[in-house]
Amino acid sequence: MKSKYQKNYTEKGYLMHYKAQLDIAMLKNQIYQFYIEMQDITPKIWRRIQVPGHYNFWDLHVAIQDAMGWLDYHLHEFAIRGKGKRTEALIGIPDFEGIGDLPEVFPGWEIPVFHYFNDLGVEATYLYDYGDHWMHRVKLEGYMHKEKGVKYPICIGGERACPPEDCGAVPGYYNVLETLANPKHPDHRDMRAWVGKDYDPERFNPDTVRFDDPYKRWKNAFLKA
Repeated sequence: MKSKYQKNYTEKGYLMHYKAQLDIAMLKNQIYQFYIEMQDITPKIWRRIQVPGHYNFWDLHVAIQDAMGWLDYHLHEFAIRGKGKRTEALIGIPDFEGIGDLPEVFPGWEIPVFHYFNDLGVEATYLYDYGDHWMHRVKLEGYMHKEKGVKYPICIGGERACPPEDCGAVPGYYNVLETLANPKHPDHRDMRAWVGKDYDPERFNPDTVRFDDPYKRWKNAFLKA
């Protein structure tokens, strides 16, 4: 069965429709709180963020990237069913050519978060980087009203830095930790130079998180000639 997003495939290329803030009264002052935790890594690497209720899945993706400390170099997708949904949906960056045999990935910039995160406790998996395959659990923890004077999104908690980009998945990450922890390791100096002198896997401060404008990042990623 073809999805409604198949209409985006045209002879002139894939049609891009970014759906910005929805004019829905209940969402104007609503905030969603999410808990994000990386999978298959101990000790835990986690974040807690609050985002506007009108966000689409691309916007949420950018907020997760910025809160975690990723650099948004790679593809991503959410896998989510939602309360009352019959099938799981994959939401992220579509195959713009439409010629692959893999399951269709719906465009995140067209899908409001509340369509699938439609009840407290709903969870999704968030995959970042199809190569290193970083898996995250994303859980909707709460609804709340905007606080006066607060600029959303915000990060209100978390522990430990995310792995360096392109370090070779979970085994590669553990190798980074082992090498950095041992000054006598033959690769210690090269590893420290590669990750940067300021990289500390145990350090995370939510107050230092800065969130990018998701629409600007979308334009830069897909509309620049």
